[in-house]
Amino acid sequence: MTLIAHRNYPASLAAQLEQQGIIPLLARIYAARGIKQAKELDTALSQLLPITGLKNVQQMACLLADAIAAQKKLLIVADYDADGATACAVAMRGLKAMGAKVDYVVPNRFEYGYGLTPEIVQLAAHSSPDIIITVDNGIASVEGVAEARRLGIDVMVTDHHLPGDTLPDALCIVNPNQPGCAFPSKHLAGVGVMFYVLMALRAELRNRNTYADKPEPNLGKLLDLVALGTVADVVKLDANNRIFVEQGLQRIRAGRACAGINALLQVAKKSPAKATTYELGFMVGPRLNAAGRLEDMNLGIQCLLSDNPAEALQIASRLDALNQERRSIEAEMQDVALGLLDDVNPQESYSLVLHDETWHQGVIGILASRLKDKFHRPVIAFARADAVDDSGKGELKGSGRSITGLHLRDALDLVSKRHPQLIRKFGGHAMAAGLTIAEPDLAHFQQAFESVAQELLNPADLTRIIETDGTLQMQEYSFELAYQLERQVWGQGFPQPLFDGEFKVVNQRIVGEKHLKLALSNAAGQFDAIHFFNTDTAPARIRAVYSLGINEYNGQASLQLLVRHREAA
Repeated sequence: MTLIAHRNYPASLAAQLEQQGIIPLLARIYAARGIKQAKELDTALSQLLPITGLKNVQQMACLLADAIAAQKKLLIVADYDADGATACAVAMRGLKAMGAKVDYVVPNRFEYGYGLTPEIVQLAAHSSPDIIITVDNGIASVEGVAEARRLGIDVMVTDHHLPGDTLPDALCIVNPNQPGCAFPSKHLAGVGVMFYVLMALRAELRNRNTYADKPEPNLGKLLDLVALGTVADVVKLDANNRIFVEQGLQRIRAGRACAGINALLQVAKKSPAKATTYELGFMVGPRLNAAGRLEDMNLGIQCLLSDNPAEALQIASRLDALNQERRSIEAEMQDVALGLLDDVNPQESYSLVLHDETWHQGVIGILASRLKDKFHRPVIAFARADAVDDSGKGELKGSGRSITGLHLRDALDLVSKRHPQLIRKFGGHAMAAGLTIAEPDLAHFQQAFESVAQELLNPADLTRIIETDGTLQMQEYSFELAYQLERQVWGQGFPQPLFDGEFKVVNQRIVGEKHLKLALSNAAGQFDAIHFFNTDTAPARIRAVYSLGINEYNGQASLQLLVRHREAA
């Protein structure tokens, strides 16, 4: 069941924003998203939260400056998603610009799994590093850090994931979510944490007069990568993250992005000059992630590190092909998942836990996300892993996605505490998490997770609610407003404005075999509209939830309604 609800906003706050020069509709939209002063919309770099608030960042800067001075060998250990890839590229580019001897390694998810495991440390040791620096992982790598110390390798952890009960015994940890860190933004992506480390390192080198006779490195050149990782990791776009994303988008639109991002936009047939958070999150991010899902994220990192446009385009073309393969695999998996639910009514459960022996480890997270959206339930999808335990039992790797009301990592922690040994390892966020169980324990886990879901959720949580910013007035259906909204930074925690209203369906037709093209009319006039990935015939009158968009065709731009949900009026 889906309910359409108007987003609440404090009228006094909207009036206050109007007095500060913001037009009424935008004042209402911003007030509903917690903006109290117009200055909170200032995305200048000078508005970034100061470095000093991030626990241990100055200590890490000193340690890195010492390592650079001694020409110690640094090795980045990255994660295999877009955040990990961009964080690795930022670390590599930034540290090299400051004189470091640095290389990287990224685990293959199918061979080594996630994070700084003892096995990855053994692999890293072949390079004889003096220091390992984790990016977008490491906060839960207690055993991996212990193995590194046993081998005489120091470890510095940069991460943003929630810590477990025990922190790794690392040389230094920078993570806004570690105990005792007062940094106001707890929503930095892994790439954002690494960027802060680089800012602190540059400040430390400046204090040591490193740049007395040479120019400082321009870290602003890395902001396109920071923006991509921040959007692709779907972290909350609080004020600090919006600055990162806006500044990165400005570089991309101005033609100053790295060769890899330009190439990924090119294979997606998107213009850098018109890039928005949509292009980063739904065009560039998935192509980059395809490397880690199907092959090896080395390919994605190579793309982001290349300064040769031709080489970057060649790699991006390979990533584009992998992404097409990923979409084909995902479609097949979704068909299987829906088949598994033929004899089950998902509405009778508070959660969905599914497994099929044919499913691909690298795609189960996307499958879980699609099923979560369809059924509005927390979903965990499992695929068979290659590993077996000492008793010869196979392992299942799971990836979960959740809904508001159930913090997925906390739910898994509760399952783990109530059923010791059931979950072999787990980690993640409120809305996404990963875990490993023994294959014979699937039914046991399914029951245990459903029990926790029933405890933490109430029936109202299981109703999908689409929040809109109300109904547009006649004068608000404008190209200018659509352009203004399209160029703004929207995303997780700062949602893109949606509107709702009743329309007469003037005509409709299927385009591209998967989308419904419509002509809709109301008192304000007649509008072109499109409902992507939906071909169901619309009734004569509909209530539609939509965003304002701009359709460009044959050099002409026109207003278009992008329908997100529709039902009979």
